[in-house]
Amino acid sequence: MKKWISLFTALCMVACLFAGCGAKQEAPAPATVPTAAPAETAAPQTEAPARPVELIVFAAASMTETLTKLGDQYMAEHPEVTVVFNFDSSGTLKTQIQEGADCDIFISAGQKQMNQLDITANPEVNTEGLDFVLEGTRFNILENKVALAVPEGNPAGIASYDDLAAKLKDGKVVLAMGNSDVPVGQYTQKILAYYALSEEDLAAAGAVTYGSNVKEVTTQVSEATVDCGIIYQTDAFSAGLTVVDTAAAEMCGQAIYPAAILKTSQNVDAAQAFLDYLVSDAGDTVFEAVGFTPVVS
Repeated sequence: MKKWISLFTALCMVACLFAGCGAKQEAPAPATVPTAAPAETAAPQTEAPARPVELIVFAAASMTETLTKLGDQYMAEHPEVTVVFNFDSSGTLKTQIQEGADCDIFISAGQKQMNQLDITANPEVNTEGLDFVLEGTRFNILENKVALAVPEGNPAGIASYDDLAAKLKDGKVVLAMGNSDVPVGQYTQKILAYYALSEEDLAAAGAVTYGSNVKEVTTQVSEATVDCGIIYQTDAFSAGLTVVDTAAAEMCGQAIYPAAILKTSQNVDAAQAFLDYLVSDAGDTVFEAVGFTPVVS
């Protein structure tokens, strides 16, 4: 009996063993594939802000109103640029440049002052061999008219340059003119010579007064401290003065304004861009409105 129990027990153990071996095993859980994070949206590419530029322009006093207006317009369109003007007589500006003043652009009211800074000019004019003008940037930008202007009401009744010459010879009028080192004064000297009038004699007789630039001459006429003054047509326009005559080319030549970038400029590209703006339609509109004539050449 014990043998049967033992045998039965052994058979049960074998059966259990086979049952365990045949049992279906669970498949391992599938590996979890990590979900890729959404790619970050690339930031929009923006242009680097333009480098701030301070552009220094030395210009003849007769351009004060027009260049100030054009400078304001240009800065409104180009906020990265600050245009700083220095207005004075061309002779004074030339001296300041020669003495080392910071300047990017020079616009003179006469060829002489530009020639005195240009190594390519006649050495009889550029007597010191100065070399400030950047090669290839000089050009004639404007022409002005040398005008005979009178105070309000024209008390002396001056009708023309011919009339002025006759009245000066008779000692009947006082004329305001620029100093000999400024273009408007040099044009006046030529007009006096054209009429065979001696500036020295006129000055000794008190028939001539002087201004260190065209604005000072204009002020004398506006304030009626003189009977007339020889200034530029544009200054007469700006001051609301009456012009009774303008000089012909044979009397004093043409009042041509040369412009150039200087070799000392650290902002050549910006300077050229501003000069390009001055000869654009926007520049022509402002200049012509006061009597300038563009003569780009």
